[in-house]
Amino acid sequence: MEKQYQVLARKYRPQMFSELIGQEALVQTLSNEIKNNKVHHAFILTGIRGIGKTTTARLIAKSLNCSSSDKATINPCCKCEHCLSIASSSDQDVIEFDAASHTGVDDIRQIIESTAYGPVSSRYKIFIIDEVHMLSKSAFNALLKTLEEPPAYIKFIFATTEIRKVPITILSRCQRFDLRRLTFEEIKKHIEHICNLEGFEIEDGALSILSSFAEGSVRDSLSLLDRALSHNNYEKLITEKNVSEMLGLSGKKNIYELFSSMLEGGVEKALNQFDNIYSYSLDINSLIQDLLSVNHNILMAKTTNNFFDIIHLPSDQIQIIKNLKDKLSMGSLMRTWKMLLNGEQELKSNFDSKKVMDIIIVNICYGSRLPTLNDIMNQENNKDKITEKKDKNDDLIADITEMFTDAKIIE
Repeated sequence: MEKQYQVLARKYRPQMFSELIGQEALVQTLSNEIKNNKVHHAFILTGIRGIGKTTTARLIAKSLNCSSSDKATINPCCKCEHCLSIASSSDQDVIEFDAASHTGVDDIRQIIESTAYGPVSSRYKIFIIDEVHMLSKSAFNALLKTLEEPPAYIKFIFATTEIRKVPITILSRCQRFDLRRLTFEEIKKHIEHICNLEGFEIEDGALSILSSFAEGSVRDSLSLLDRALSHNNYEKLITEKNVSEMLGLSGKKNIYELFSSMLEGGVEKALNQFDNIYSYSLDINSLIQDLLSVNHNILMAKTTNNFFDIIHLPSDQIQIIKNLKDKLSMGSLMRTWKMLLNGEQELKSNFDSKKVMDIIIVNICYGSRLPTLNDIMNQENNKDKITEKKDKNDDLIADITEMFTDAKIIE
């Protein structure tokens, strides 16, 4: 039987704390606790998707239950029965629970009842509850007493992307760890490392685009790399052109052209461009998001000196932004931002999104022709100067007339 392909995010999931990227503060704290035998009975891990919350929970479970050591260790062996079974989510003493699909009080009651029984073959019986914020209010309340005073052999590890939805009564009973979003450079270095391990070469431009689109998520970065490899038919070299095509960035030029036409006030041209884009069945909500992104990029380029050093887009798009930032005023860009946001809300409440988008485009085109406050102030100042100049000219004419009258040239 042919071996099943394992996606990169699973293949390269960290198996030891030393492999965990960018979470040094968490590793240091846990190392000190384990070294001094002062491990908390409940942890809550929070952060964006794909940052390593579930992975970290399993690493904690390994550290506490690794059988190669006579006590908890920050460096589990990853070879013993417990380490291997925890890594494969099959350990009978480490129960993984998905709160997104088990939200009720009855589900939590089963956990509470099982805490009365000790671990079968490990030091601790560990409950890993993922997406804990999805639990109902009654489920949280049922968990409170057990969470505050669990048996010595019980450990709870919670993971959530929505920490604000977790009741404060739960948070106060847990040791909290905020897993930070990885920087662009950390993601870029990680993708390059995985490419080397897999035997692929990747251009720096392609690396930059993938790292930017990952938005700080390790899992997203490897999912994007998987997709890039597939799109490139697993050829040895991954180019910037390949990645741009895969992500649809080569088609973004049409979005920039539409945006430019709207702010130049070309109604008919902008509507024709929109019809052309719409003919490719682009979701209009996605179009609004793309236009907002273009607006943001140009605004940042006008206000941030090093913007082009930190933005990671194909070189042709960067050149378009450079051209537009000098051509478009700050006032019109800010006004367009508001109009697009208002249009996004209108799209949600209207049955015919095509017609709504037509009106949004017309509105922006005509709105772009309106003078800004600075323009109005300048006009007022100019008007005052013209009036002052006219008064001076009138006085001069009067003086000349009087002079010639005295000379009896004018009767």
